[in-house]
Amino acid sequence: MAAVRICVCGDDGVGKSAIITSLVKDVFITVKIPPVLPQVTLPPTLGTPDNVTTTIVDTSALPHERHILRKELRKSNVILLVYSDHYSYERVALFWLPYFRSLGVNVPVVLCANKSELASNGTTSQVVAEEMLPVMNEFKEIDSCIRTSAKEHHNINEVFFLCQKAVTHPIAPLYDSKENALKPAAVSALQRVFHLCDKDKDGYWNDEEINDFQIKCFEKPLGDDDLPNIKRSIERFVPGCAGEHGMDEKGFLLLNKIFAEKGRHETIWIILRKFHYTDSLSLRDTFLHPKFDVPQYSSAELSPAGYRFFVDLFIKFDKDNDGGLNDKELTNLFAPTPGIPSSWIDSAFPSCTVRNEAGNITLQGWLAQWSMTTFEEPKTTLEYLAYLGFESTDRGGTTNALKVTKARKRRNRPGRVERNVFLCYVLGASGSGKSAMLSAFLQRPFLQTYHPTIKPRSAVNSVELKGGKQCYLILEELGELEPAILENRAKLDACDLLCYTYDSSDPDSFAHIVELRKKYPHLDHLPAVYTALKADQDKTMQRCELQPDEFTSALNMAAPLHVSTTWSSISELFVHLAESATYPSTAFPKQDEEPYDNMNLYLALGAVACAAVSVVFIWKRNSSAPS
Repeated sequence: MAAVRICVCGDDGVGKSAIITSLVKDVFITVKIPPVLPQVTLPPTLGTPDNVTTTIVDTSALPHERHILRKELRKSNVILLVYSDHYSYERVALFWLPYFRSLGVNVPVVLCANKSELASNGTTSQVVAEEMLPVMNEFKEIDSCIRTSAKEHHNINEVFFLCQKAVTHPIAPLYDSKENALKPAAVSALQRVFHLCDKDKDGYWNDEEINDFQIKCFEKPLGDDDLPNIKRSIERFVPGCAGEHGMDEKGFLLLNKIFAEKGRHETIWIILRKFHYTDSLSLRDTFLHPKFDVPQYSSAELSPAGYRFFVDLFIKFDKDNDGGLNDKELTNLFAPTPGIPSSWIDSAFPSCTVRNEAGNITLQGWLAQWSMTTFEEPKTTLEYLAYLGFESTDRGGTTNALKVTKARKRRNRPGRVERNVFLCYVLGASGSGKSAMLSAFLQRPFLQTYHPTIKPRSAVNSVELKGGKQCYLILEELGELEPAILENRAKLDACDLLCYTYDSSDPDSFAHIVELRKKYPHLDHLPAVYTALKADQDKTMQRCELQPDEFTSALNMAAPLHVSTTWSSISELFVHLAESATYPSTAFPKQDEEPYDNMNLYLALGAVACAAVSVVFIWKRNSSAPS
């Protein structure tokens, strides 16, 4: 919020102009002042909420100037509604507030009872109880109320401070005065704050966690007596909410409810804004979706800080220490988020990654899942890093948890690709064993039942390369979307390797690969590995012009690997796929050895001969010279 625009309204003679003059001059002006003052702009000063510039607009209640009033009301973001006697008070509820509603003006209203120096106006407690509270109960747009006296300069600064605060720290989104309760959106936001600050995830804030929260939000530690006083206040209202274990969520919500009821709702806003909430109690879009571009031919991966964050998160929520996150633990982990990412649900999480015998995702599977998410949709990872409370001391915020890999343009150039997450499309005829291959990749037992793949299916796991380096490999079978994906240039650019599979026991299986390469000749530009699955069964001749070994030999490529998902050695296939993606030039047709170029040898020998002749000539000339 950069500026506050206050529209001062009310009947003629209630002291609107006098209040403004008293603020500007810091004293009551006895000389006659104009009925409507020019616009006043106040620069930010010490004590101004959120350091805002304030514009004050005086208005007239005369009917013939109503068009100006309408214009100013619609431009304002807070209304100061002034009355001073019984007649003008009656007009507040009968005319002014209904008039604002009729215009569709949806801004907070500060109700001001001016001329408090007049004895006939009653005491403050009488005015509040008999006049202000009934109107506030009927019209929820009234943010606050106050008594002032322009003549005695009483509460003049305070009334404009309330107007500023009604804009910068509005009570309406936080508290329902009719229900005497925090509003659901505020409760949800504060629950997320509590969840994120409960570092040990035991459901309580211990003293250290309370102090850390205090320093984060208010940049100063609690005093020696502050913490015991807070706990006593909470215990007085709800016993057990601030006991020996610390303060629980119910106690934290109660504390904020007390702040709202006592008019200290700016304290709640300081907390919420520190955790990136907007005035509508949604998280800031720039916080959820920071600028993060991935250039063509590059990819996004988790940085060491990102992997460390997700490791710590897993360990904190694995409460039973069984090495897996069960449904309850996952629900608790995703509590400060909208839920499990929709893309995970589409990929049948957690069946797409590594699980333990109980079917719960392991740490290996957890990191593999986030590696795949970051590779495929880094914006989702950034969004969930924000929801889950990733913090960085650097200016980059959540983007520090990610990194962009070096672009890979010419895949057939010898050398290592500088990335650690690879995507491999698994292609082949129906029934060739692709799904069983993906299950074996996730260390699942082989199932005899055949279920054709309709939608694309992914499996992600870590693979240890030769030499001990680890990478993540995403295997994806395309299902009925295979033609659309193989015609999509962007999808193929993202793919690091093709794995052509066929059933070595089915005579018609390899023909699908031959037809696939004819139909999509651009697949020749991608590194590829050929794999003969079901090698535990009797091998049969393929009904093709060339047998698989002859076909790959004609392409100058390695012969198909013969494997079976029932063999433990199937793991060697996944290492080979990962190695081929890491060194893609090894998965392209081998270049014929070029004939030796003798020209360089002839040139070199000629240079040596010329040098030798020159040396002999110089020696003879020197030796024949007279002594």
